Amino acid sequence: MKKIMILGASILQLPAIIKAKEMGLQVIAVDMDPNAIGFKEENVICEVISTIDEEGILAAAKKHNIDGIVTICTDLPMRAVARVARELGLPGISEEAAYMCTNKGAMRERLKQCGVPVPEYYNVVTKEEYFDAIRKFENKCVVKAVDNSGSRGIQLINDVNDIKSVEEAYEYCKQYSHCGELVVEEFMEGPEVCVETLSVDGVCYPIQITDQLAKQPPYFTDAGYNQPTLLNDETKEEIKKIATAANIALKNYKGSSCTEMIITKHGPKIVEVGARLAGDCMTTHLVPLSTGVDMVRAVINIALGEPVDFLPKFVKGSCIRYYMKPVIGKIKGFEGLDKAAEVEGIKQVTMVKKVGDMAVELRSSGDRIGFVIAQMDTPEEAIAQCEKALDLIKVVVE
Repeated sequence: MKKIMILGASILQLPAIIKAKEMGLQVIAVDMDPNAIGFKEENVICEVISTIDEEGILAAAKKHNIDGIVTICTDLPMRAVARVARELGLPGISEEAAYMCTNKGAMRERLKQCGVPVPEYYNVVTKEEYFDAIRKFENKCVVKAVDNSGSRGIQLINDVNDIKSVEEAYEYCKQYSHCGELVVEEFMEGPEVCVETLSVDGVCYPIQITDQLAKQPPYFTDAGYNQPTLLNDETKEEIKKIATAANIALKNYKGSSCTEMIITKHGPKIVEVGARLAGDCMTTHLVPLSTGVDMVRAVINIALGEPVDFLPKFVKGSCIRYYMKPVIGKIKGFEGLDKAAEVEGIKQVTMVKKVGDMAVELRSSGDRIGFVIAQMDTPEEAIAQCEKALDLIKVVVE
């Protein structure tokens, strides 16, 4: 029996743990939380180690004599994946690629050098550099922690002359930067998409283009997605071309990626490239519903050096919408969940927060309360059914 190490055992990595078990693999799950949901799966070997503890993960990988290592839907563990792959001679991306795909500053530098379109940006470390960068913009700009994910450490500055807002953005984003660095970049306007890709032996294959519902500023929390994109065919081809060029530029030759872009008036520009499956159910749920491609199985096979099936089986519409109504307080209960689940095309109704949890201001993806997923013949139909189901749900707070 082959052994696959999966970095992360939270709800995000649970699909990988379940899929690997279905594939007849021995799963070694790694997470710093001893109560992680993935640890509760039967016949899973549990290692309580931080997913960014490279030395601890390497030692565990050697102990278990693993045949492959993977993580999905999360960024920073990719550095450990690359380190273990190199030292044990396993399939995987290089440490250089893992670094560039987990550091927004290094990523933009590399993409700019290779002629891949990116926003105007400035990498800053000190507060003085930060204010110098802010002054380069006339009106709006965006501040980001260079090495975090899930919308953490990102804030829009609506008026660069508002000193209070500029100060607050610095303090907010700085706390989320592990290395202390920030990126200050232009505020891009236009439709936003995410391209799901698989890379095998240096060839990048775009699998699906996802429309991202307009993010909610100032913290840019995603509200939902649909597949396939509603953009025209010419724009689709340009998006695929840029996504492929970005992954090659970042040397993401073996694995998956989620390449985010905004379609500005000057054409598509890269927001970020993650060398892993997209989170928020995009690749674990929406891609299989819209194409029939099993992305989780694919990345596990890539990690094991086995053949990959990336050909679409059908074309349908899929959609996820998050519960984004402004609710703050201690959650007493949920109403309408059963009715929402009965709506035609609804495949899943999930409340991430539980009774007793606090509903808070939506600053990052972890603050969202729940979501619904739909599959229909077209994306327009899937969107309509998702919104219909969401309207039936009410979160009751104290």
